Amino acid sequence: AVIGRYKLSVQIGSSSPASLGNFVLLFNPWSSGDDVFLPNKAECEEYVLEEFGIIFAGNKNHISGFGWNFGQFQGDILNICLSIMDRSLYYRQDPVTDVAHRHDPRYLGRVLSAMVNANDDQGVVLGNWSGKYEGGKNPSSWTGSGEILQSWKKSGFKPVKYGQCWVFAAVLTTVLRCLGIPTRTITNFSSAHDADGNLRVDEFYDADGNHLERGADSIWNFHVWNESWFTRNDLGPSYSGWQVLDATPQEESGGIYQCGPASRYAIKEGEVDLDYDCPFVFAEVNADCMYWNYDSATGKKTLIFSKSTEIGASISTKAVGRDDRVDVTSDYKYEEGSAKERDTFKKARKKLGLEDKFDPTAPTQEEIEQKPDISGKFKVAGSLEVGKDLNLLLVLENLQSDAKTVNVNMTAWSTLYTRRRVNEIWKDSISVTLAPKEEKQFPVKIKYPEYQQQLTTDKTIQVTALCHVEDGIQVLVQRNITLDNPAIDIQVLGEAKVNKEVVVEVAFTNPINTEVKDCVLQVEGSDLLQGILELRIPPLKASEKSSTKFKLIPSEAGPKHLLVNFSCDKFADIKTFKMVNV
Repeated sequence: AVIGRYKLSVQIGSSSPASLGNFVLLFNPWSSGDDVFLPNKAECEEYVLEEFGIIFAGNKNHISGFGWNFGQFQGDILNICLSIMDRSLYYRQDPVTDVAHRHDPRYLGRVLSAMVNANDDQGVVLGNWSGKYEGGKNPSSWTGSGEILQSWKKSGFKPVKYGQCWVFAAVLTTVLRCLGIPTRTITNFSSAHDADGNLRVDEFYDADGNHLERGADSIWNFHVWNESWFTRNDLGPSYSGWQVLDATPQEESGGIYQCGPASRYAIKEGEVDLDYDCPFVFAEVNADCMYWNYDSATGKKTLIFSKSTEIGASISTKAVGRDDRVDVTSDYKYEEGSAKERDTFKKARKKLGLEDKFDPTAPTQEEIEQKPDISGKFKVAGSLEVGKDLNLLLVLENLQSDAKTVNVNMTAWSTLYTRRRVNEIWKDSISVTLAPKEEKQFPVKIKYPEYQQQLTTDKTIQVTALCHVEDGIQVLVQRNITLDNPAIDIQVLGEAKVNKEVVVEVAFTNPINTEVKDCVLQVEGSDLLQGILELRIPPLKASEKSSTKFKLIPSEAGPKHLLVNFSCDKFADIKTFKMVNV
């Protein structure tokens, strides 16, 4: 049966039918005959009924997580989800055929992956990766899907400004859980965006070590997509189970911005010729990385090095029934560096016709096999916190048995989480001589006042050292750093009971030696309060502590989550959450 609104009436004998009212039919993951049947009850609870989630972010060296209020059973959300289906391009072009396909989670997953982004169809959320968010909300300021879906409806279905990957994934989670399809968010660290479909990501640097915006390929610190659980009658039983859907508008598929469902099993096995969008998802977790030096004067590019183990690290999702991270990397690919993983990569290349075709942009085997004379890495020395100086060590090691002279050009840029450069923070160059097999450390200090004005709300900095070895090949040393916000603390003062007031206290201490102002506290939580509570807080002097109290009246018993977001002129979107047992 197709999901959606039905009229129910009863007819007795030959009298005219009497209406009993309307009902909404949804998918049923508890029913063994349903395409979305999920045999594990605890997983049904988590992936359909749970209104709170944790989305993982940061970078592969430093994973952090923040809470999200999916809120799929609140207020008007079901009606909004049904109206999303009726506004898709598929429905507008051929309503009869579209509705006839609404029994199929495959079809709906694909349609909704297109509708959650605003591209093509005036869908729910408009993406913005410019670092400038005038005329809308900064993507990192949202704490739940409810406000976004309600705004979309209230504005007469105009796209809500603005989203980035986790916003698209979180809204799609809300919509699919609301319709009864088990769904979760997945974070992939060092995620490849392979725009030209060659399973290779090319990154370019100039002689000073500046990362150049050349070509459409990119590597994101992290990317968030969805997995939904259903059978793949079109592919066969081994391809059923978790399916990848991605509502972030990255590449067109079938002429519009939609992605999936791609069978996770097909991705792991390199079966990239199967529907839908397997090559793109396969590249996100498996692409090989090529780092090039590009000379804009001559147009000449030289390979610095290539890496096949860089992409697709620490693939993460929230645990069932617990607020913890679970690593699912091994469900997407065989172990990095293993023969099986390389064989799968070759199989995928072959299926895409990349093995036999000459690629003039690819590096030669000779270039790939060249060995550098030195190695380098950036080590973090001290804490990574907004408001504190950033202390790093550049460690260089001579791998050869003769002395080497190295000229090092270093830069630090503030970036978005997609590694797009926004502002230059610092640069320096040094010349060093390394004795045979010698290792040396060079301290790098970037003071808070140097980076404070330049930092984006993603709080990410890319530090690069391009090492020019005399009579040797260049070595690129790079580190993407995500800074942590200072902490914020929530206390529930007393016992939380249904329909009884309970006081909550939120405390924040200003960690820097200047005043912070324009302080705003945003609070939300399904079944704990209606909508979003916004509180203005007076300015805080250096090291001053603020304590804000407010009341909740819980409407339902059980474990509920309260989400808090604090912002001021020096710190953006300090998030935390607390489980409240009602």
